[in-house]
Amino acid sequence: MTTSPRLRPWYRPMRSRSRDEEHRSATPLELFFDLCFVVAVAQAAAGLHHDVSEGHIGHAMASYLMVFFAIWWAWMNFTWFASAYDTDDDVYRITTLVQITGALILAAGVPPAFTEGDFTTITYGYVVMRLAAVTHWTRAAIGDPAHRAATTRYAVGVTAVQIGWLLRLTLSEDWLAPSFLVLALADLLVPVVAERPGMTSWHPRHIAERYGLFTLIVLGEVVLATLMAFQTGTNAGQQGLWPLAADGAVIVFALWWLYFDRRIDVPTGLPGTLVWGYGHYLVFASIAAVGAGLAVAVDRERHVGHVGDVVVGYAIAVPVAVYLLTLWALHVRGHGRGPLVVAAFPVTAALVLLTPLGPAAAYLIAALLFALVTLTVVDRQRAIRAGRATTSP
Repeated sequence: MTTSPRLRPWYRPMRSRSRDEEHRSATPLELFFDLCFVVAVAQAAAGLHHDVSEGHIGHAMASYLMVFFAIWWAWMNFTWFASAYDTDDDVYRITTLVQITGALILAAGVPPAFTEGDFTTITYGYVVMRLAAVTHWTRAAIGDPAHRAATTRYAVGVTAVQIGWLLRLTLSEDWLAPSFLVLALADLLVPVVAERPGMTSWHPRHIAERYGLFTLIVLGEVVLATLMAFQTGTNAGQQGLWPLAADGAVIVFALWWLYFDRRIDVPTGLPGTLVWGYGHYLVFASIAAVGAGLAVAVDRERHVGHVGDVVVGYAIAVPVAVYLLTLWALHVRGHGRGPLVVAAFPVTAALVLLTPLGPAAAYLIAALLFALVTLTVVDRQRAIRAGRATTSP
């Protein structure tokens, strides 16, 4: 007896999907997964905003980078796994919902991580997410003999690292930062080791779409967080915030434009894939941090923050510069762009980092990004004209 293709089974063997599969696109479960994860992103950005606004710069940076690593790494691992092994049976859906539950637990632990340095709840949420991922990898090891060596290494490696994260909770405060670095490196090394027997069959266009969609969702969180900050200010009678709101909009629009200026291609070799996939930690984290920086600027305009103009400027300039440099490395350099555009990205990043030393840093950053977007548009039109000239009879 066979199952109707319109009916989803309770369980089916987990076979690897083809890299050549046509019309491979994000599923409703993947989109739901992203939306739930962005709750944790919003909490991390809010913690960064409040810490920077209060002048706790070092604590803000360390807490934010650690919290965002947990969010990004769990999201990334599910994304690549689903690209290769999404069976969409009920067991797969339930296991993924457990991962989402872990993300919500993690989000609940973000405030105490920033205010008290207590990462207990975040660790529990992270371990829930990752052990659910072990269930996925175990199913893949059973159902896909061709990639059993890789999937087994994933299951064993992820389990071992999660034991390390739980043991970290027993360490004294002096060992928390070094142990985080060691365990984060161990997490990063699991795919490096696991994929060497033979890469899993993730779908390049599907991965590009998934990363693009998460970029959109993080940008949406920035828009919402910034809007709420401006709304709070205007409700308090601060009508002078409108110019800053306009500049914030230009900055966010430019970040979107630069990421989606051309089609995104994912490298297919293991080294290039790892660099591309891991590099997006900086893309996602910097986008969310821009929203936190704009909120700090609103606090400064409202006279409720405790930092000066230079710190406010760098709260926006640093993540924007990181974003530009990462995008340059992943999507611009060596991707058929004109030499002027290739040079413009790092030059613009350097100029952005200088803006806090002068007046009105946010306005200058918006102007620089507008100029960079304009340059990419001109370069793209040049490439189109050159292509037409080449193909004309």
